[in-house]
Amino acid sequence: MKTKKLKVIDLFAGIGGMRMGFEQAGFDIVYSNDIDKYACQTYRANFGEIDERDIKQVLPEELPDFDVLAGGFPCQPFSMIGKRDGLDDPRGHLFYEVVRILNTKKPKAFFLENVKHLLKHNGGETYSLIKAKLENSGDGYIITEKVLDSKDFGVPQHRERIYIVGLQKSSQEFIFPGNTDVLTGKKVRDILEKKVDEKYYLSETYYRGLLKHKKRHFSKGSGFGCTVLNLDEVSNTIVSGNMGRERNLIKDVPVKKNRWGIRKLTERECARLQGFPDDFIIPVSTTQAYKQFGNAVSVPVIEEIAGVLKQVLTAGENISLYQTSYIKENSTIVSL
Repeated sequence: MKTKKLKVIDLFAGIGGMRMGFEQAGFDIVYSNDIDKYACQTYRANFGEIDERDIKQVLPEELPDFDVLAGGFPCQPFSMIGKRDGLDDPRGHLFYEVVRILNTKKPKAFFLENVKHLLKHNGGETYSLIKAKLENSGDGYIITEKVLDSKDFGVPQHRERIYIVGLQKSSQEFIFPGNTDVLTGKKVRDILEKKVDEKYYLSETYYRGLLKHKKRHFSKGSGFGCTVLNLDEVSNTIVSGNMGRERNLIKDVPVKKNRWGIRKLTERECARLQGFPDDFIIPVSTTQAYKQFGNAVSVPVIEEIAGVLKQVLTAGENISLYQTSYIKENSTIVSL
């Protein structure tokens, strides 16, 4: 008998990285929501309809039945970059919308993603509050969290994020997947495009300015500044602002604009660093595309975690790392 797919709602959906990972693990996405019109444009181009209303205006009773709530609630309030106001930031309040929906719909599980610094924000008090709220929502959940690095899951990007899984108290313990040899090994050179437009190359004047800026910070004992990547290693974390792109510069072929061949990553290369396939449609401007991939989740990490979650929810058993490591082999998802 064919097993019925577990249903997921995709909140703070962005451009659909969370959806893609869950779909590749065998889930069915039944509802998506995001308020950013440009992110919705990309999401719609690749997946179809998405609810663009403010999540605060969405009644839980309107939502279709689902088994898992998934979402990367806004991370800016907890990031090392910016004011770090946490739950005092209006964007931080959106976490409570997750709790509101959990209290009404009481799904079997939820899955959330955020920046690593969430664990340390306000001396750890912010995450303690978040965890307590989640544990006591619905009929009660057992919470498991872990910081994972995208470079351990098949993409050459150092990107540490906290992943939070909640299971109804009747469920078994959730064990996060870890890195395995079969999922590592990709380097920056593996994601580079062969032909790149000259617009991506920095002017020599601008690049010299970046080097001076880096030198000033270095003299103050700071590591801030531009970085030219070693193509045989992994990239730094890609983020939505200009500083993030300047920390991931490439030394490529010389062009008239730049005799050293120093350039930014292209939008497609950023997509590849996040595990998006080359047929993923990018319908927005270059500026918006950089922002979107900087804010996106790494698809292979989501797929791995969702694969474990699926087995826990369907089998009700503790699953070990070696039973639940999913890799793509000849375009087929297999279980080791």
